[in-house]
Amino acid sequence: MHDITLLTVPVFSTLCNAAFALRREVFVIEQQIPEAEEFDADDLTATHLVAIAAGNVVGTLRIIWAPEHVKLGRVVVAQLWRGQGISTLLLRHAMDLARDKGQTRFYLTAQHDKLAVYEKLGFVAFGEPFDDGSGILHLKMKTY
Repeated sequence: MHDITLLTVPVFSTLCNAAFALRREVFVIEQQIPEAEEFDADDLTATHLVAIAAGNVVGTLRIIWAPEHVKLGRVVVAQLWRGQGISTLLLRHAMDLARDKGQTRFYLTAQHDKLAVYEKLGFVAFGEPFDDGSGILHLKMKTY
Protein backbone atom coordinates (compact mmCIF):
# COMPACT_ATOMS: atom_id res chain seq x y z
CA MET A 1 0.00 0.00 0.00
CA HIS A 2 1.19 3.50 -0.79
CA ASP A 3 1.68 6.08 1.90
CA ILE A 4 -1.66 7.76 2.55
CA THR A 5 -1.89 11.25 4.03
CA LEU A 6 -5.19 12.28 5.64
CA LEU A 7 -5.96 15.98 5.88
CA THR A 8 -8.81 18.22 6.96
CA VAL A 9 -9.24 20.81 4.24
CA PRO A 10 -11.23 24.06 4.02
CA VAL A 11 -14.20 24.17 1.69
CA PHE A 12 -13.28 25.44 -1.79
CA SER A 13 -9.56 25.11 -1.14
CA THR A 14 -7.54 23.47 -3.91
CA LEU A 15 -7.63 20.10 -2.13
CA CYS A 16 -11.33 20.36 -1.32
CA ASN A 17 -12.06 21.24 -4.95
CA ALA A 18 -10.12 18.10 -5.94
CA ALA A 19 -12.32 16.16 -3.49
CA PHE A 20 -15.44 17.67 -5.08
CA ALA A 21 -14.12 16.64 -8.50
CA LEU A 22 -13.63 13.08 -7.19
CA ARG A 23 -17.18 13.05 -5.83
CA ARG A 24 -18.45 14.25 -9.21
CA GLU A 25 -16.41 11.57 -11.01
CA VAL A 26 -17.70 8.72 -8.85
CA PHE A 27 -21.19 9.73 -7.79
CA VAL A 28 -22.38 11.82 -10.75
CA ILE A 29 -20.58 10.17 -13.66
CA GLU A 30 -19.94 6.59 -12.51
CA GLN A 31 -23.08 6.06 -10.40
CA GLN A 32 -25.25 8.53 -12.34
CA ILE A 33 -26.52 10.41 -9.30
CA PRO A 34 -27.92 13.82 -10.29
CA GLU A 35 -25.38 16.55 -9.57
CA ALA A 36 -28.06 18.62 -7.81
CA GLU A 37 -28.44 15.79 -5.28
CA GLU A 38 -24.71 15.21 -4.81
CA PHE A 39 -23.73 18.76 -3.89
CA ASP A 40 -25.79 20.62 -1.31
CA ALA A 41 -25.69 23.39 1.27
CA ASP A 42 -24.17 21.02 3.85
CA ASP A 43 -20.93 21.18 1.85
CA LEU A 44 -20.54 24.80 2.94
CA THR A 45 -20.45 23.99 6.66
CA ALA A 46 -19.18 20.40 6.72
CA THR A 47 -15.67 19.38 7.67
CA HIS A 48 -14.02 17.85 4.61
CA LEU A 49 -11.35 15.15 4.82
CA VAL A 50 -9.16 14.00 1.97
CA ALA A 51 -6.85 11.04 1.49
CA ILE A 52 -3.81 11.84 -0.61
CA ALA A 53 -1.62 9.22 -2.29
CA ALA A 54 0.98 9.63 -5.02
CA GLY A 55 0.26 13.38 -5.00
CA ASN A 56 -3.46 13.01 -5.73
CA VAL A 57 -6.70 13.16 -3.78
CA VAL A 58 -7.78 9.52 -3.91
CA GLY A 59 -10.53 9.59 -1.27
CA THR A 60 -12.76 11.97 0.61
CA LEU A 61 -15.64 12.23 3.05
CA ARG A 62 -17.48 14.95 4.89
CA ILE A 63 -18.49 15.36 8.51
CA ILE A 64 -21.70 17.15 9.48
CA TRP A 65 -21.84 18.21 13.12
CA ALA A 66 -25.48 17.83 14.22
CA PRO A 67 -26.64 18.23 17.83
CA GLU A 68 -27.90 14.63 18.06
CA HIS A 69 -24.98 12.92 16.27
CA VAL A 70 -22.07 13.28 13.91
CA LYS A 71 -23.16 12.45 10.37
CA LEU A 72 -20.53 10.96 8.09
CA GLY A 73 -21.17 11.02 4.39
CA ARG A 74 -20.08 11.38 0.80
CA VAL A 75 -17.47 8.69 1.40
CA VAL A 76 -15.73 8.01 -1.89
CA VAL A 77 -12.50 6.47 -3.16
CA ALA A 78 -11.12 6.79 -6.68
CA GLN A 79 -11.69 3.66 -8.74
CA LEU A 80 -8.00 2.73 -9.07
CA TRP A 81 -7.52 3.00 -5.30
CA ARG A 82 -10.50 0.94 -4.10
CA GLY A 83 -9.97 -2.18 -2.03
CA GLN A 84 -6.93 -0.79 -0.23
CA GLY A 85 -8.63 0.33 2.99
CA ILE A 86 -8.71 4.04 2.20
CA SER A 87 -12.38 4.50 3.11
CA THR A 88 -11.75 2.77 6.43
CA LEU A 89 -8.77 5.06 7.13
CA LEU A 90 -10.90 8.12 6.36
CA LEU A 91 -13.80 6.91 8.51
CA ARG A 92 -11.57 6.05 11.48
CA HIS A 93 -9.88 9.44 11.22
CA ALA A 94 -13.24 11.24 11.09
CA MET A 95 -14.51 9.30 14.10
CA ASP A 96 -11.31 10.06 16.02
CA LEU A 97 -11.69 13.78 15.25
CA ALA A 98 -15.26 13.68 16.54
CA ARG A 99 -14.30 11.75 19.67
CA ASP A 100 -11.59 14.34 20.36
CA LYS A 101 -14.46 16.86 20.48
CA GLY A 102 -16.45 14.67 22.87
CA GLN A 103 -18.80 13.24 20.24
CA THR A 104 -19.63 9.54 20.49
CA ARG A 105 -22.78 9.10 18.41
CA PHE A 106 -22.34 8.51 14.69
CA TYR A 107 -24.88 8.23 11.89
CA LEU A 108 -24.76 7.68 8.14
CA THR A 109 -26.71 6.30 5.23
CA ALA A 110 -24.85 3.59 3.34
CA GLN A 111 -25.29 2.22 -0.12
CA HIS A 112 -26.66 -1.30 0.42
CA ASP A 113 -23.59 -3.00 -1.09
CA LYS A 114 -21.16 -1.10 1.17
CA LEU A 115 -22.54 -2.16 4.58
CA ALA A 116 -19.53 -4.30 5.51
CA VAL A 117 -17.20 -1.29 5.39
CA TYR A 118 -19.25 0.42 8.08
CA GLU A 119 -20.10 -2.66 10.13
CA LYS A 120 -16.41 -3.32 10.85
CA LEU A 121 -16.29 0.16 12.41
CA GLY A 122 -19.20 -0.57 14.75
CA PHE A 123 -22.11 0.73 12.69
CA VAL A 124 -25.40 -1.17 12.80
CA ALA A 125 -28.06 -0.91 10.10
CA PHE A 126 -31.62 -0.08 11.11
CA GLY A 127 -34.91 0.50 9.34
CA GLU A 128 -35.89 -0.57 5.86
CA PRO A 129 -33.81 -0.09 2.73
CA PHE A 130 -34.72 3.11 0.87
CA ASP A 131 -33.93 4.90 -2.35
CA ASP A 132 -32.53 8.31 -1.47
CA GLY A 133 -33.52 9.61 -4.89
CA SER A 134 -30.36 8.37 -6.57
CA GLY A 135 -31.82 5.04 -7.67
CA ILE A 136 -29.43 3.25 -5.29
CA LEU A 137 -30.80 1.47 -2.23
CA HIS A 138 -29.43 2.78 1.08
CA LEU A 139 -29.71 1.78 4.71
CA LYS A 140 -29.53 4.02 7.76
CA MET A 141 -26.68 3.07 10.09
CA LYS A 142 -25.57 4.26 13.51
CA THR A 143 -23.25 3.40 16.33
CA TYR A 144 -24.56 2.71 19.81
